Amino acid sequence: MSATPASKILDRVLVLEMVRVTEAAAIASAKLIGRGDEKAADAAAVEAMREKLNELYIDGTVVIGEGERDEAPMLYIGEKVGAAAGKGPKIDIALDPLEGTTICAKAGPNSLAVLAIAEEGGLLNAPDTYMDKLAVGPGYPEGIIDLAKSPTENVKAVAAAKGVAPEDIVVCVLDRPRHTDLIDELRALGCGVYLIGDGDVAGVIATTNTEETNIDMYMGQGGAPEGVLAAAALRCVGGQFKGRLVFRNDDEKARAKKWGITDLNKIYDLTELAKGDCIFAASGVTDGSLLKGVKRTRDGRLTTESVVMRASTGTVRWVKGDRRA
Repeated sequence: MSATPASKILDRVLVLEMVRVTEAAAIASAKLIGRGDEKAADAAAVEAMREKLNELYIDGTVVIGEGERDEAPMLYIGEKVGAAAGKGPKIDIALDPLEGTTICAKAGPNSLAVLAIAEEGGLLNAPDTYMDKLAVGPGYPEGIIDLAKSPTENVKAVAAAKGVAPEDIVVCVLDRPRHTDLIDELRALGCGVYLIGDGDVAGVIATTNTEETNIDMYMGQGGAPEGVLAAAALRCVGGQFKGRLVFRNDDEKARAKKWGITDLNKIYDLTELAKGDCIFAASGVTDGSLLKGVKRTRDGRLTTESVVMRASTGTVRWVKGDRRA
């Protein structure tokens, strides 16, 4: 991965500020872990994240959010956040206050509070649609994966580059009926298929740490917001990502054009989804492969675990918090 110039807009102060934002969302939603109420958990995370963003000295715009204005009461696409409108640094924000709402409601693994920021124009401004995704971790020749090719061709290319047989490759896939054919093709090839119920940001990031996760690739269709967030994370730690927006009807196509998407079949590269310098932050809500979740100690304190990354420096910071409840 070539070096990314540091942005003067993204001051180092913002690196830790982003952790405070995701921590707040994680703590708020953690109160509803296992309660079976997805909407309440999501609303709690949204409100906490919005409040923290509005304390920052930024002129921020949500470019990937909870939906569009008519459908989302808070943190909708196009919403302005920050305490310095017209004065502070102009920041584009992609966010998912509770990635894995179902996971949180059912107390499953890998629920996260996630966001990414870049200077204005740095993050793809896309509607809340689906996205075909294909990802691999660092250390492979550029262009090793291609959405225009079949899953079999992509697995064989990665296996050859890694020096192993296709059956030694493990692919992470969301466990959804729409992926039945994909899963069948991968298993016919002999691949290991690591199925996840939700949380594909963590699934994509897992490809960057194969020694720990045993996951080589990510494939399948999930939310476009999570695709942009995952791309921002890979910009920071290395890897390759391809994404293509999926439109289920004419209404979604019209909404895409409203946000400036003219080529509806375009395959986006990593640097087209997240350009230039960017910061990615995530805090665990429930325990997962990337982060531990929010815990309450016997003496009533709360512990959190977060990660924050920056593209220009390649720095990854793991942050553990301990605070009064």
